[in-house]
Amino acid sequence: MKDAYLTLAAPSTGEFRDRGSKFLAYAWPIRSEAEIAHYLDFLRKEHPKARHHCYAYRLGLDKNNFRANDDGEPSGTAGKPILGQIDSFGLSNVFIVVVRYFGGTLLGTSGLINAYRQGAQEALQKASIVEKIVEDSFRLTFPYAIMPDVMNAVKKLEINVVNQVFEEDALLEITIRKTEVERTFLLLKAHIAKVSVEEASMIEAISGLDIVPLQSP
Repeated sequence: MKDAYLTLAAPSTGEFRDRGSKFLAYAWPIRSEAEIAHYLDFLRKEHPKARHHCYAYRLGLDKNNFRANDDGEPSGTAGKPILGQIDSFGLSNVFIVVVRYFGGTLLGTSGLINAYRQGAQEALQKASIVEKIVEDSFRLTFPYAIMPDVMNAVKKLEINVVNQVFEEDALLEITIRKTEVERTFLLLKAHIAKVSVEEASMIEAISGLDIVPLQSP
């Protein structure tokens, strides 16, 4: 199971010029398609006189969610080369728009492909690229009777606690790296029950401990 991907640490820009035409590239890290309309609207207001606002994006660990848009340029000459640069850098959860100001000279198919590719490449070369780890989130609820055992186990296993509430019962919200969830919960059971890992694998649940998956952050 894959639980890491490369993306941008922050937005980045680039620029390419050819025979009077200016290509301004804007690259953003994104988490969902919902962000795309916002950025497109921003750029159309920022560059109202630009001839084209071509873009591409790729999303997800499996990278199967993607789109390339030519925004009026000849088919395959803008969105596809932009997407090609996202793939060339091995990125996901990235959205790139290349804004074109027409310079009066037609560039032809090869010229357009090169210009949009170079514009996107300029933005990505200037960007800071980071690896993101995908984590799953869980809520642990338990009575105070087993609280010392649970808290000690969480500390020993260095489980990331993002929230804790102590009311009628104790509540912890935690995150665990996706590929380590099964192993971590096995070790958690072993620590709390004070048994070996082999014995813990035979325990379905710890009495009083309720584990509920949450939506990943």
